[in-house]
Amino acid sequence: MKGSLRQSMAWLHGWAGLVFGWLMFIVFLFGTASFFNPEISGWMRPELRPGPVSDTALVRTFEHLATHAPASGPWTLTLPAARGGEPVSVGWKGGEVHFQPADGAPVMPRQTRGGAFLFSFHYNLYYIPWLLARYLVGLASLGMLAALVSGLIIHKRIFADFFTLRLGKGPRSWLDGHNVSSVLALPFHVMITYTGLVTLMFTLMPWGISANFPDRASFTAAIRPAPVRGEIIATPSPMLPLPALLQQAKTASGGLTPTYLILHDPGTVSAMAEVHFHVDRLGGRYNPLYFSAVTGQPLLAPFSPGPALATYGVMTDLHTGRFAAPLLRWLYFLSGVAGTAMVATGLILWIAKRQRHSATPRAHHLVERLNIGIIVGGLGALAVYFLANRLLPLGMAHRAEWEINSLFIAWGALLAWAGARPPRKAWVELLAGTALLYTLVPVINLLTTSRGLHRSLMEGDWVFAGFDLMMLALAAIFAASARRLIKRRES
Repeated sequence: MKGSLRQSMAWLHGWAGLVFGWLMFIVFLFGTASFFNPEISGWMRPELRPGPVSDTALVRTFEHLATHAPASGPWTLTLPAARGGEPVSVGWKGGEVHFQPADGAPVMPRQTRGGAFLFSFHYNLYYIPWLLARYLVGLASLGMLAALVSGLIIHKRIFADFFTLRLGKGPRSWLDGHNVSSVLALPFHVMITYTGLVTLMFTLMPWGISANFPDRASFTAAIRPAPVRGEIIATPSPMLPLPALLQQAKTASGGLTPTYLILHDPGTVSAMAEVHFHVDRLGGRYNPLYFSAVTGQPLLAPFSPGPALATYGVMTDLHTGRFAAPLLRWLYFLSGVAGTAMVATGLILWIAKRQRHSATPRAHHLVERLNIGIIVGGLGALAVYFLANRLLPLGMAHRAEWEINSLFIAWGALLAWAGARPPRKAWVELLAGTALLYTLVPVINLLTTSRGLHRSLMEGDWVFAGFDLMMLALAAIFAASARRLIKRRES
């Protein structure tokens, strides 16, 4: 890093983008998709009928627990968010049953991790220990923040470049695309990167906890207090109806939506309800509340977080965007798409600027092939994940894991293809193949379920219709990109 500040920052920007770019592309790609996590989960569980959780469903689940679950408890109840994607599930030691949210009819949805895997993968990765994964993602996020700051310094005409997009001009076009996608959602890029680091704060910088608490458990107990329970009295006693109990919890929380209920010592005088809530507002209080399941009386005063925890909660909510209404959620998604494009065009531009004058052509050929395999291969592998959801046998052992395995097997195959073919041909072939994979998603959905695109449109099932239309739109984009590359090669 010699020369002027701008020259030093240009060096930092280029190398930080390359070293951390592939991992940040993965983080942005899967993180962007997870902004529609519940909708993706709903599409991947076609057995579930759309609709809010009804009191009828709650009554039926409670009756099932009272009839089939052992009185020793605890009993658990999992409720889907308003956006759906999950069944109503009840569980006890050694058993679990699922119900339709709308009417409480028993249902056996296919084994899948749905959109939850996409969200988890963008910061936990897969096949490696989660702690190592978070360190790697945290390091890559620091590199991303450095690339953003250095990018602002080196671009003199950053806002003028926003209005400049020259197509078919080689490296100049990639630079224009990189500038536009960077400036288009610059505040979002800074916010999402910084808040992502904040969400990993306790992993990356645990010293504040270790300096003030003997262990992590003590810290957790301090920020999530639970009532101290006395002697458990096993005298049988009827409990409040489940709808009334959940409504009381919603009222006591200021209107938050319950998502998870644990009934400790059910059917006894000492029965206690522990209620957890959805993250559905910015900076809300999400600690569980505790009630007597017999009388409904609160067993612990609501916890009020201090300024530090409140700030941490707001930062986490800003990063996940779960509080966002539909319009804001789409802005999150489109900004995430711009961020994904920013990283991808930056990686391609790195090669385009150095390819002709490289002193190490083999290294640059390797980087170019990795770009193709990771960028286009990752997009194609995501389509394979959706296809596996429809094509794997429903009774297959470890089915949810094999959906995920299918994604990585396909990604590895596409990466190998990119390494074996000349770069120009690999770009065209992988883009065309990815377009075909995304086209197949709504086709296979039509052939394997009763909720194909035409029927979804007629019935106003906008989750299924929107998903299939998005798959076709992505297929058209990749097909058009492949066709453009073919024409450019022929000209």
